Amino acid sequence: MSRLFFTLGFFILTCYSCIVEVQCTPIANEEEMSAAYEEVRNDDSAITWAVFIYDGKNIILGGTGIEYDEMLNQFADDARVFAYVRLITGDEMSKRAKFAFITWIGTSVSAMKRAKVSTDKAFVKQVMPEYGKEFLADDKSDVAKDVVLAELGKAGGANYGSAR
Repeated sequence: MSRLFFTLGFFILTCYSCIVEVQCTPIANEEEMSAAYEEVRNDDSAITWAVFIYDGKNIILGGTGIEYDEMLNQFADDARVFAYVRLITGDEMSKRAKFAFITWIGTSVSAMKRAKVSTDKAFVKQVMPEYGKEFLADDKSDVAKDVVLAELGKAGGANYGSAR
């Protein structure tokens, strides 16, 4: 009887371990996501943004690009998107790259999918931990380039302009 119990107990532990392992990241390809993140961070790269989209329950690389408006085109009313973008801030005396992390949840996204974004964001941030400012938006005007640049400038500290 104890052997059966032990065997049953082992089976339960084994099953529990499997359940824990099955409950893992929604990121389909962490290496691909990390490579895109590093490409955006690389000052020698022309790539200035990367977006990550949902493919079913998985988060995949949706694309990379150079022009900010191309990134905004990924933000549809029915889409859930995580974006990482590099922008140049500063003044005539000091130019520097700053990074923004944008979570887009379109206005047509269901309540359940909206809730899933909040839990999945933690997994995405593990792959992309370095950014100056985080944005949550459902309206493109909230993440227009000039708005994001202004917020990154505020988050970046001193500006040493000529004060003209």
